[in-house]
Amino acid sequence: MMGKKDKGRIRPGKPAGGGGDISRNSASSIATFRKVLVSIGKNRLLLMASVLLAAASVVMQLYVPILFGNAIDFAVSEGNVDFPGIASTLFRICILVAASSAAVWVMNLINNRLAYRTVQDIRGKAIRQIQALPLSYLDSRSTGDIVQSVIADTDQLSDGLLLGFTQLFSGVVTIVVTLVFMFSRDVGITVMVFVMTPVSFLVARFIAGRSYRMFREQMESRGRQTAYINEIIGNEKIVRTFGREAAASEVFHGMNEELRGYSESAVFFSSLTNPSTRAVNNVIYALVAMAGAFRVISGDLTVGGITILLSYANQYMKPFNDISSVVTELQNALACAARIFSLIEAERETPDVPRELPEAKGAVGIDDVCFSYVKDRKLIEHFNLRVEPGMRVAIVGPTGCGKTTLINLLMRFYDTDSGTISVDGTGIRDVTRHSLRRNYGMVLQETWLKNGTVRDNIAFGRPGATDEEIIRAAKEAHSWEFIRRMPERLDTVVSDDSMSQGQKQLLCITRVMLCLPPMLILDEATSSIDTRTEEQIQEAFGKLMEGRTSFVVAHRLSTVRDADVILVMRDGTVIEQGSHDELIAKGGFYRELYYSQFAGVGEETAC
Repeated sequence: MMGKKDKGRIRPGKPAGGGGDISRNSASSIATFRKVLVSIGKNRLLLMASVLLAAASVVMQLYVPILFGNAIDFAVSEGNVDFPGIASTLFRICILVAASSAAVWVMNLINNRLAYRTVQDIRGKAIRQIQALPLSYLDSRSTGDIVQSVIADTDQLSDGLLLGFTQLFSGVVTIVVTLVFMFSRDVGITVMVFVMTPVSFLVARFIAGRSYRMFREQMESRGRQTAYINEIIGNEKIVRTFGREAAASEVFHGMNEELRGYSESAVFFSSLTNPSTRAVNNVIYALVAMAGAFRVISGDLTVGGITILLSYANQYMKPFNDISSVVTELQNALACAARIFSLIEAERETPDVPRELPEAKGAVGIDDVCFSYVKDRKLIEHFNLRVEPGMRVAIVGPTGCGKTTLINLLMRFYDTDSGTISVDGTGIRDVTRHSLRRNYGMVLQETWLKNGTVRDNIAFGRPGATDEEIIRAAKEAHSWEFIRRMPERLDTVVSDDSMSQGQKQLLCITRVMLCLPPMLILDEATSSIDTRTEEQIQEAFGKLMEGRTSFVVAHRLSTVRDADVILVMRDGTVIEQGSHDELIAKGGFYRELYYSQFAGVGEETAC
């Protein structure tokens, strides 16, 4: 039940890596952080405003200890208390605290907008990237994992940025301004504090390297779990039909255990950061108090002066404690960002040449084409075909012989490994993909409807179509019979889950009927439709295919007897080619396939 990426045994949780892992994780984390900064830099005005407000609030907050120290010195001796000086100082303190609070409030508003705009930009890039990625990339990854990256991971990044901005901007300014104020009071004690600072950094870096790796594993595990849940819920009927409820739950239990292991390890390592840095900072604080006490005894420092230095020492160390307290969210955000950027930076489809394919006449040439999904497993080899305009080509053969693969190559969903495919003598690699696909109308066995009205779904390929044109196409496709019974007719809102498979397929056929492209591809287009409606649709297709080059993939060979050419494929190679009567008379593989579908029916009756 698992997607391509998710197949295989569930990996158990792994212990933290060694020193090499830490350095690689640290480098990866820094590289990811730089990419996030590039995205943030697109909102320079907000960034500058946030930094300036952070600086203003910090300067005001750090000037308060000086005022408190002065107030203490005003009352340091009995009978010599300067009450007017104390009152004036307290008033100034109140003004600074109020102004600093207002600056912090505005800064938080700006940081919110900055974080949301940054995430909006990253998510927009991710969606645009998905539209430009080759189908081979999307086919090799589960849908749930990609959805996890675009939705959940960007939300986690947003939460981490909101916390990170507030702590980072204010913290950096606090450290710099505090050092300046401390140097102005006592150079010796300030140098001692500065020299001890790297100890906190080293402790935080040591722990962060391990926690980042665990958060990255946690995100990947969560992506696999999301993909599995998506598959199980989307195919619950099949799970219950085959009695696989217990097995599905057991697989999910393994994934849950794996995620729990990574989550606990990540939170454990990240939770060590705050108490570890606080322990180091408390030692620094104690050293400042001890050195300051000796300076007071020697008369080089006043009581108010040591109060100011202790307050600054605490303010200086506070950013390290604040940042370490949100390290879990920050590491989580960076791990999520790494997954998002891996999607955004994935190799795109080869660029289109700036040349449009005009409306095609329908001549298709396939010359010595080779293709395989996996390089060491050959599929289509040295395939050649000439299709004249207006020809109806049927493609038949056993499952896995390459029928749908050929369609993917015609539409350039995949590029050939070698050889060329041309339309009207022009190689399809020499024109834009959009202009090529605009010349094809395609109805697949796998149907898809977007959440929207019936009108929106039918006019998906031709948004400007009138209601009259839509209704005419619906009548030709025999979908109008059920559309007119809907509550709002064309304005009825439908989704991929609100209609039967047959109704969805009829709407997809109507979509092609409306566009009237010069070439058609029908891949088991009537597989989910009842026999009576199928006969009507086949009649409509017959009219639609008149004068149009058509490729029809069929499993029911009775539906392709009127084709101009029938290609019989096996193991990626065309082994027989001709009309129905010619292939029957030849007595080869096609005859065997054809009569195998009419077991118990006489040959004359079948013919």
